Amino acid sequence: MRHFKAYEQKNCFYCGSKITKKDGHVNGVQRYKCFVCKRTFLGGVRLSIKDIWTEYTTGKQTYKQLGDKYACSARTIQRKIDSVVLVPKKSFYSVANVLMDTTYFGRNFGVMVFKNSITSEVLLKYYVKTETNQQYSKGIEEIARRGIKIQSIVCDGRKGLFQLFGAVPVQMCQFHQMQIIKRYLTQNPKLEASKELRILSLRITKASKAEFVFELEAWGVKWDLFLKERTISSTTGKSYYTHKTLRSAYFSLKRNLPWLFIFEQYPEMRIPNTTNALEGLFSDLKNKLRNHNGMSLERKKKFIDGFFKA
Repeated sequence: MRHFKAYEQKNCFYCGSKITKKDGHVNGVQRYKCFVCKRTFLGGVRLSIKDIWTEYTTGKQTYKQLGDKYACSARTIQRKIDSVVLVPKKSFYSVANVLMDTTYFGRNFGVMVFKNSITSEVLLKYYVKTETNQQYSKGIEEIARRGIKIQSIVCDGRKGLFQLFGAVPVQMCQFHQMQIIKRYLTQNPKLEASKELRILSLRITKASKAEFVFELEAWGVKWDLFLKERTISSTTGKSYYTHKTLRSAYFSLKRNLPWLFIFEQYPEMRIPNTTNALEGLFSDLKNKLRNHNGMSLERKKKFIDGFFKA
């Protein structure tokens, strides 16, 4: 019979027995084995569900990696994580510049998020199949109902969205506008007019409103006749604009111009000119979720709930 020299009085957190033996180390932490129930545990302390949840959601550890670290099975780690009860945050800063946008995980599962740029806290989120103006409006109403003063809103360029919020200043995300131009003209346009407009669009975040308006108007004058060129269809005999995508890009800028520089009008509010703080949050979430592929929808929602704390 093999004898163990290193004995210690440790309470087994499974059966409560005080007679245990040292059983090696796991990642520098002493592991013990109970003589009574034959189970192992680390450091004589019960596994902390809070610590496991934090490592699971903020780190990159899988069930198996956490099981190896805490000397238990992956199934045990999964049970611990499933037992976590999340309590939504109920107290918030009284004033908010609201950033709002939606990110998707597949075709029919997305998360609509409302974040306060002043405190970097997530105020509200909805699980959605598709984003709609009505859902954004509902979210803003819910935030206001909680007693939070909404001094501004920053969002993408969805049609009809800017007009929904009354007197609240609405800033269109300049990055979204740049992406719209990129979709119309591609990253490397061939036409000289398209190249110039693409370069001009990249100046949105660097130029003042006065500078940008001047340069956009100058571009419009220079390429006015080019934009009006028409081509006759050989099949229908009807004419259509020759440079449709270029026209769409230009008129997108013209149409959204009233909301692209709202932040300049209210310097004291420190309104962001993009929703990039949300985009960074979405990227971080997706990177963490990639470590847990195969997660059920229910567990994925719980992970997202914990990540956003809302």
